[in-house]
Amino acid sequence: MSGDAGIVIVGAGQGGFQLAASLREMGFAGPVTLVGDEPGLPYQRPPLSKAYLKGEAGIEQLELRPAAFYADHAITRVEARAVGIDRQARRLLLEGGASLPYAHLVLATGARNRPLPVPGHEMGGVFYLRTRAEADALKAGLAGARHVVVVGAGFIGLEFAAVARALGHEVTVLEAAARPLARAVSPQMSAFFAEAHEAMGTKLRLGAGVVGLGGEGGRVTHVEATDGQAHPADLVLVGIGVTPNVELAAEAGLEVANGIVVDEELSTADPDISALGDAVAYPSVHAGAMARLESVQNAVDQARCIAARLTGKAAHYCAVPWFWSDQADLKLQIVGLSGPTDTAVLRGDPASRRFSVFRFHERRLTAIESVNRAADHMLGRRLLAGRPSLTPEEAADESFELKSLLAR
Repeated sequence: MSGDAGIVIVGAGQGGFQLAASLREMGFAGPVTLVGDEPGLPYQRPPLSKAYLKGEAGIEQLELRPAAFYADHAITRVEARAVGIDRQARRLLLEGGASLPYAHLVLATGARNRPLPVPGHEMGGVFYLRTRAEADALKAGLAGARHVVVVGAGFIGLEFAAVARALGHEVTVLEAAARPLARAVSPQMSAFFAEAHEAMGTKLRLGAGVVGLGGEGGRVTHVEATDGQAHPADLVLVGIGVTPNVELAAEAGLEVANGIVVDEELSTADPDISALGDAVAYPSVHAGAMARLESVQNAVDQARCIAARLTGKAAHYCAVPWFWSDQADLKLQIVGLSGPTDTAVLRGDPASRRFSVFRFHERRLTAIESVNRAADHMLGRRLLAGRPSLTPEEAADESFELKSLLAR
């Protein structure tokens, strides 16, 4: 792996950056090339919907490392869009006709926003939020907006809603499902966040999908919902999920099924190509099935796993998944993977705004959802990394010392 071709990484997000950095940390001495299609240095995405949007952090605070880091660690950055893979010649094809040779190729292609499939979605005043450029455009759009409509009550939608309310905008959130964060958390946690956002002054409309956007002069003025109402809107933020960027892999003949399919070591069927992050479907020991996770933790830990394999320390990927979301003064942290039929056990009082929901499947702990209760979350990471012996009764009993489980 130390020949001239070296390791080429497609995608300069958190996972792609981490792989390049980890390769150097683990002693890889060959060429490392990081290919990204966004201008500028690799940066963190999570703050875009919070601190960056509020003006509390600039791009320098978002950058994963300064420019000198890449020079000091001999990581070559290429700003270009990858358009193809010649597997036989082992070359990555770039837009404009250039190409890069590789000894090993890693696809960290991430995901893109899912567009709103209704009439009027192309009008001015309709925004998405995943990249720095989108955040900059959204920030500028907020300056002249009074009525803000958010389509989708997932993490991005609710994080943005909290920021928009704090900035003084009138906010309506439209969610087609019966509860917010329905795919991510328990009904109890959904109910808490619904009440919290309504207490902030946000109008939360559940069971209300979008049938169209209306406007004047090419700019949006209202959102037409399935509840029959036309909600005034000077600005619309669409947050209805993402689509994994699998086209590069699919066109190269690699298997794709809700993501680029990889094995336990994150390798594709081509031994010279690995993949990681939001675009990858991998066999999860925690889900007991193939899974595709959209999280910083997953991308970073998968990057470290691949770096270890490429430097002679191969291992199966089995990191415990965890997630977080900051909404106003509420920090939601989730560890583990729960299913829709898992039972929920409350620990603490939601009225205190510091509590957890422990999820169980047939009395086996599967996940912990915590609000402003970091100790439960950190303990959960340690428990779920092994064989947790916590019972539902112990989880519900506030007098039971959770730390005692670590000695079992």
